[in-house]
Amino acid sequence: MKQAYLKLHIALVLAGFTGIFGKLITLNAALISWYRLFFSAIIMLLFFAFKGKLPATTTASKLKISFTGLLLGIHWILFYGSIKYSNVSVGVVCFALSSFFNAILGPVINKRKLSIQELLLSSLTLLGIGLIFGMDAGYRTGIILGVFSSICSALYTLYSERIVKDYDSPTFMLWQMSGGFAGLTLLMPLVLWITPVKSLIPSTPDLLWLVVLAAFCTVLLYFLINASLKQISSFTVSLTFNLEPLYTILLAVAIFKEGREFTAGFYCGLVLIISSLIFQMYRVRRLAITT
Repeated sequence: MKQAYLKLHIALVLAGFTGIFGKLITLNAALISWYRLFFSAIIMLLFFAFKGKLPATTTASKLKISFTGLLLGIHWILFYGSIKYSNVSVGVVCFALSSFFNAILGPVINKRKLSIQELLLSSLTLLGIGLIFGMDAGYRTGIILGVFSSICSALYTLYSERIVKDYDSPTFMLWQMSGGFAGLTLLMPLVLWITPVKSLIPSTPDLLWLVVLAAFCTVLLYFLINASLKQISSFTVSLTFNLEPLYTILLAVAIFKEGREFTAGFYCGLVLIISSLIFQMYRVRRLAITT
């Protein structure tokens, strides 16, 4: 269990950089997500080419895993859209709502009893987002996109939790990234019709950032998340990632000087979000002791 939490927190540190790359890369949200899946799939194919063969996987399994990749791609489009329409800090704070939607959707999808404790903890996050929502109206489109992004993130985590235990992490990652890329490719004409762009080709700096994003903040990141989901619940994973805004905001303040834009309501909201994580960690530790 300790190794699973260690992997989860390394993943958390890597996740702190994803929003920064969303700001650094000049492509629109859809193209960032599409290229991120593409390069991640290439990296996984190279990994198995080095091993000498692809893993034996049934078509049904490939489709099930690919669906998680599509959910991930849609989540990324909405997440990077949130950043583009607001800023890095607002985008990652909205992502913290994933635990709230996980607490709501988890019992429905997994047919289990609704946990009042999980709901109360997640409501702290919801209240924090509410305080942040009171910021300048110019951020509200970004916040709305961020809320939908967190719904997709919760669905991704819940669905992955159900099937990831049946596969080793490299196999899961290969078909997740490849299937997600294929699924998002089918959706791209519609997405680009809604948000047209002048060019589909990234610049040299964008290409470099995309490769780094794919290698470290995607392949390694989700390899660690998938490994931790084998031992830790999806709700705990989602709530742990509520700390992602803290890492990312510190980076955004240092790199983009974003802290000057925020009101007291933003910081109060951030405190509530972090508090929900602290209470959940205390709750998980007590449950571990009593069992």
